[in-house]
Amino acid sequence: MANLRSFVGFCVLILFLEPKLPALADDSGNVGVGSGSGGRVPELCNIDARSFLPPPYGNLSSVICKPIWNTFILRYSQDKDNVVNIILSSVYTTGWVGIGFSKDGKMVGSSAMVGWINRKGHAKIKQFYLQGSKEWDVIPDKGELPLTGIPSSLVIHGPSIYLAFQLKFENHLARQPIILAFGTRIPKHSHLTHHEDKTTILFDFSAGSHVSSASTNFGQMKKNHGVLGIIGWGLILPIGAIVPRYFKHKDPLWYYLHSVLQFIGFALGLATVIIGQRLYNLIHADFPSHRGIGIFVLVLSILQILAFFLRPNKDAKTRKFWNWYHHWVGRFALFFAALNIVLGIQIGGAGSDWKIGYGFLLGIVIVTVIVLEVLAYLRRSEKPTPLDPSFQMNPVE
Repeated sequence: MANLRSFVGFCVLILFLEPKLPALADDSGNVGVGSGSGGRVPELCNIDARSFLPPPYGNLSSVICKPIWNTFILRYSQDKDNVVNIILSSVYTTGWVGIGFSKDGKMVGSSAMVGWINRKGHAKIKQFYLQGSKEWDVIPDKGELPLTGIPSSLVIHGPSIYLAFQLKFENHLARQPIILAFGTRIPKHSHLTHHEDKTTILFDFSAGSHVSSASTNFGQMKKNHGVLGIIGWGLILPIGAIVPRYFKHKDPLWYYLHSVLQFIGFALGLATVIIGQRLYNLIHADFPSHRGIGIFVLVLSILQILAFFLRPNKDAKTRKFWNWYHHWVGRFALFFAALNIVLGIQIGGAGSDWKIGYGFLLGIVIVTVIVLEVLAYLRRSEKPTPLDPSFQMNPVE
């Protein structure tokens, strides 16, 4: 038991000495998911878009080109008057392609430029305001993008679609959250269908062409944050709490399982908070309830780790108070962790897959607890009651 405490203490020390956890995705933005293009994406920057784009986009002399996601290529320029020319391209077959500008990295409340080829073969490019997460909340010809009087343009060249538009900002555009998305169905009457895939990145428009990493894919970081939180606080820690309550008859196996599972869950929970803090520093998203509950749960988890090292002996008078503290702090931590997972899914605008997945996982945990509680009750009720020592089967008169 002493060796286990030493091992856990060493691992906890390593975690706190290395607080800067890298994201689980490449920060270059070259996610390359489902594009099937492999190494061809960087080569698309060699295409001279000036040869087929109308003015002023075809007359730009200093354009920076960067692959940012799948087959999405972003070309842009920015002058001293804060006029930004945006040229977004992507491999295209049908449907729509869009780029949105967000204040906090969320889809809701952002404004987007979307382009497509309609069923008659006409090119369409419009601004949309993303008022909500439903299809009917995406309002055409509305938005907050500071478009200039220069007409936007949409061109098909080879296998790719090109969206070109011009913006003018009050200040120099630097690090800006942008949303990239595409759908495979053609919009009807300028109403967008649901996207097939999307991501959010933090793009640095002030970075030059020689900067190797001008974008941070915090869309993937958000997924990592959610996955680690659900696995750590939503699965491993509840299982670790189930073990000592229902399997203490498997001594000392229950103790080692409980300790190892809780330590792994704590490590994943700590990683969740670190990634969440990194996201907060990048996009300055103001979600005080989610952030506050997350830090509160982390503090409770740290108190549980400290309690592990301060665990008194079974015969100590303080043991019953330690048990009460350990049990209830753990229960509070699990309750607020589950609450924060639900809150995070809601805040992050996660799809139904996340809600169904976590709901299914939470349901399994609750059903498991109910079944084990019933079995434990039946096992206790089957134990023979001890006889009164004063009772005699054959009393002698």
